[in-house]
Amino acid sequence: MPVSGWIVVDDFYCKGCELCIEACPEDVLELDMDRLTPKGYHPVKMIEETCTGCGICAIVCPDAAITVYREKPVKQARR
Repeated sequence: MPVSGWIVVDDFYCKGCELCIEACPEDVLELDMDRLTPKGYHPVKMIEETCTGCGICAIVCPDAAITVYREKPVKQARR
């Protein structure tokens, strides 16, 4: 069972620098050109549900604007 993840971007801190987009091994991030942050930047958003929750985007973000969540797989009971 593959691990699935997702991100939450804090619009107050995201400045649209695109470092996370370049670093994402799954290519699931892009700038949201339909929204602006309070500071006038286009924030990052997930564009696909194939995020693994690896956390690389959060590590490279210079402003700590990204929080990564990972769904914990349910263990099967032994019989």
